[in-house]
Amino acid sequence: MASAPYASAPYGTPYTGPRQTGARYSDAAVYRAPKEPTPTDAPAPASIQPAIPPSASARRPLWWSGATAGLAWLVVGLLTWLLPNAPAGFTEWNYTVESGIATTAGAGLLLALALAAPWLGGALDRLRPAGLWLIALALFTGAWQLLTAKYGVLPTPFFAPPQSLAEVYIDDWARLSDSAWHSLRLLGHGFLVGAGVGFLTGVAIGWSRAVGYWVHPLIRFIGPIPASALLPLAFFVFPSSYAAAVFLIALATGFPVAVLTWSGVAGVNRNYYDVARTLGASQWFLVLRVAIPAALPQVFVGLFMGLGGAFSILVTAEMMGVKAGLGWYLTWAQGWAAYTNMYAALIVMALVCSGLITLLFAVRDRVLSWQKGTVKW
Repeated sequence: MASAPYASAPYGTPYTGPRQTGARYSDAAVYRAPKEPTPTDAPAPASIQPAIPPSASARRPLWWSGATAGLAWLVVGLLTWLLPNAPAGFTEWNYTVESGIATTAGAGLLLALALAAPWLGGALDRLRPAGLWLIALALFTGAWQLLTAKYGVLPTPFFAPPQSLAEVYIDDWARLSDSAWHSLRLLGHGFLVGAGVGFLTGVAIGWSRAVGYWVHPLIRFIGPIPASALLPLAFFVFPSSYAAAVFLIALATGFPVAVLTWSGVAGVNRNYYDVARTLGASQWFLVLRVAIPAALPQVFVGLFMGLGGAFSILVTAEMMGVKAGLGWYLTWAQGWAAYTNMYAALIVMALVCSGLITLLFAVRDRVLSWQKGTVKW
């Protein structure tokens, strides 16, 4: 019986057919069937193929929210510029025309950027998320302008139009900037003292049971007392109002920093200590290189909380006894019924506090860069 044709033989089977003169395969030849494609030879699905990076000339979509915001601000600028102000007794709103022109120019620039967004590439990527906020601010400013300067619905001098703030920043900038500088200096002194003392106290309580035995009850007793409640005592004990204010700011900062640092040190995984001791680490090495780095995320939480408390007591202390600062400026403006100056100082305070929080975030990201991806906020 003739053997099966070689075309049907499996891969690697010896050829057993009749030997022919001039045949391509001999008795010892091995037939090798065509190799079937393996999964690696097949084209990858579209879902797992590497994405082709967009070319540099790829256009971004039109910034619709930015264009809408530009139109809204353009309406606000023209309204401020062309609509006459309502009579308000002896009060005259200066810089109305200038504010209208500046707002109109800014609106035109914003509208131009929004329309040119497809050709600007990624230059506006960081500004795009703010589109809805720009629209909301334009609507708020327009309503503010109508209710105050244009129709006088809100009574003066308690409510003033936006251009009155520009008047304060232009005419009284020297006194306002000097007050902001004094507040920053006082806040810096108190915050650094409180953060340093609170950090050392928290590390000591979290590491040493003996220190915790004596200091922990004091923190639980004194810590919850508002620092502002100690104002009369502080101004009596300390030789100057500045020193008393530094003490109160440090007290408001130190309590959350101490508690969060203590919590962070006490919560460090004990296996870290065991591994370090196995490698011959000393007690100081365990504290400085194991406990403190592991507790740093909690320490920064305490710093953020302490900064908020310090800013609150800063304003209170400056209102009570300090002769310069944003709190003093608020008191001075209220005494003269200059409510526009008071609103301008409040805006400066908000910007200063927001800037300090942003700076603290930057410091945290720098210090904890080695923990990137593990710290959640």
